[in-house]
Amino acid sequence: MEENVFEHEREENRIFKEGEGVEENIKENEPAEENMFGQRTDLSALEQAVQALKREIATVVIGQEKMIELLLAAILADGHVLIEGVPGVAKTLTAKLLAKTVAVDFSRIQFTPDLMPADVIGTSVFNPGENNFQFKAGPLFSNIVLIDEINRAPAKTQAALFEVMEEKQVTVDGCTYPMEEPFLVLATQNPVEQEGTYHLPEAQLDRFLFKIEVGYPSPEEELHILAQYHRAPGSKQLEQVQPVLSAELIAGLRANVQGVRIEEKLLSYIAAIVTATRSHKDIYLGGSPRASIGILNSAKAVSAMRGRDFVTPDDILFTALPVLRHRIMLNPEKEMEGVTADQVIEELIKGIEVPR
Repeated sequence: MEENVFEHEREENRIFKEGEGVEENIKENEPAEENMFGQRTDLSALEQAVQALKREIATVVIGQEKMIELLLAAILADGHVLIEGVPGVAKTLTAKLLAKTVAVDFSRIQFTPDLMPADVIGTSVFNPGENNFQFKAGPLFSNIVLIDEINRAPAKTQAALFEVMEEKQVTVDGCTYPMEEPFLVLATQNPVEQEGTYHLPEAQLDRFLFKIEVGYPSPEEELHILAQYHRAPGSKQLEQVQPVLSAELIAGLRANVQGVRIEEKLLSYIAAIVTATRSHKDIYLGGSPRASIGILNSAKAVSAMRGRDFVTPDDILFTALPVLRHRIMLNPEKEMEGVTADQVIEELIKGIEVPR
């Protein structure tokens, strides 16, 4: 009898141990949680590049973190940027620094009221040796183009930018000349001065991915600026900035950004925000489908910069305002009341449920 009891106990122990083994095998064969929910796109190179760019720019520019982050997002999202702010808040300086941190061609164009389209895109020049006309490229043929005070040139000069900003090519005398990648237009304008300036056409504004509004630095940042310039003049600081990106690396980083995931409900959220601008009582002209695409691409870029390969509602909210503020037109009554586009957009977004 005792022998049967011992046999029974040994059998139970064997079954229990076999069960433990099966459980261990199941755990081994189960996909790890980090593999199921971890990142599918390796963003380590992108994070390193973004941090290196920020460090280089921070050696000269104090503060303006949001402007810098949006400029970097524009590079990754392949979009143009309009920077607006009062004189002396580092608009042009930051654009020049950004160009200097990228090892590509850079050109600067100062827009003036007497500037002609041929001064920007180039013109055909007669070559007596070969008895024909040859195209002489203008300063627009570069990788990063800084247009200073863009609103000082007349409409015919602004129209010369339409094709190149959208299609990245220029057509002169029936011949098409493509731009080299990357191609990025950084434009600045002063919102205070009105004399000698022109309103940018809506079709041109719609071609800018972002409109970044730059404000004054905080008292602490201004003190830091004074201390830094006391130690070293601005020209010496600019000489210390080194390129950290190449055209090939930018192409690879953009491919990583395209691989960032976004859920269907977030696509619906973007569509809801943009379509709401077309039916809002205070808005005369709403955002175009180009605005929806702009929010999508820039939200992907921001999420990748923050180390994630998936878009969150916060990424969309971070980019919605700079994507939309220059694309909508308020009703005349609201403009007379002093209401801004930012106020209307923020109110509009608050009325749309955030996906969970």
